[in-house]
Amino acid sequence: MESVEQDGEQVNRDDLILQQQREIEREISDSTPLVSDQLPLTCLTAEYNGDAVFTAKIQALASKYKYMRRTRPDGNCFFRAFAYSYLEWLISNKAAYDKFRQIAESSKDKLIQLGFPSFTLEDFHGTFMDVINRVNPENPGGVEKNQSELHTIFNEQGYSDYVIVYLRLITSGKLQEDAEFYQHFIEGDMSIEEFRHQEVEPMFKESDHIHIIALSAALGVGVRVEYLDRAEGGTVKAHDFPEGAQPMVFLIYRPGHYDILYPN
Repeated sequence: MESVEQDGEQVNRDDLILQQQREIEREISDSTPLVSDQLPLTCLTAEYNGDAVFTAKIQALASKYKYMRRTRPDGNCFFRAFAYSYLEWLISNKAAYDKFRQIAESSKDKLIQLGFPSFTLEDFHGTFMDVINRVNPENPGGVEKNQSELHTIFNEQGYSDYVIVYLRLITSGKLQEDAEFYQHFIEGDMSIEEFRHQEVEPMFKESDHIHIIALSAALGVGVRVEYLDRAEGGTVKAHDFPEGAQPMVFLIYRPGHYDILYPN
C-alpha cells in the first residue's frame, strides 16, 4: 500500500508542478502587452545571456532592421503580428489600402459561399471592417494619428482578438478552397478538414508555414520571416511567402513565437 500512496503523492506533485508552471506562463503572458511599443533590435541580446551564436545572429539582423515590436506569446502571435504590421504599412500606402479594403469587404461573401455560416461571420467581419476603417489614410490627423489609433486598437483585447478570429477564418477558407494543394503541407494522416477545425480556426493554436502561405495567398500580401535559431552559419535565414513576392510584412520567428520587424 505504501508504494501506491507514494505513486499517488508523485502524481499529485507532478500535477502541482504543472499547475504552477501554467500559472507562471499565464502571469508572463498577461503582463506582456498584446503588441509592444517599438524597441531596438538589440533588446533581444539580453534574452540569450551572451550566447555567442545568437549574439552574432542578432547583430547581423540589426544591420537590416532597426526596430521590432513584441507580441504576446499566446499562440495567436503570428496572426496578431501579421495584422498589425500590414495595417501599419497600409496607413502610408493609400492605393494598397483601398485594394485591401475591397478584398476585406468581399471576403465575408466568399466565406459564405465556401459554407461558413453567415451568423458566425457577421460580428467578426463587422469588427474587422471597423478596424480597417479606423486606420484609413484619409482619416483626419494623418499617419501619426492613425498609427496611434492602430496601437490602441491592437492592445484592446476585444478588437485585437476579433481581428485574429477573422483572419483565422480567412486562412481556413483558403485551405478549403485549395485543399488539394495544401494537403501536401500537412504531416501524418490528418485531412484538410480536420486540420482546419483543429489547428487553424481555434484561438491560441500556433501557426506554421501552411498558415502563412494560405493567409498571404488569400489576401495577396507578401510576408518575409527571419528565422532566429541555432542553425549553422552566422546569419539569420529569411523566407518569403509567397516565394518571390515583394514583402510588405516583416516578422522575426523564434521557435514557437513571432514578433514584428522594421527594415532599415
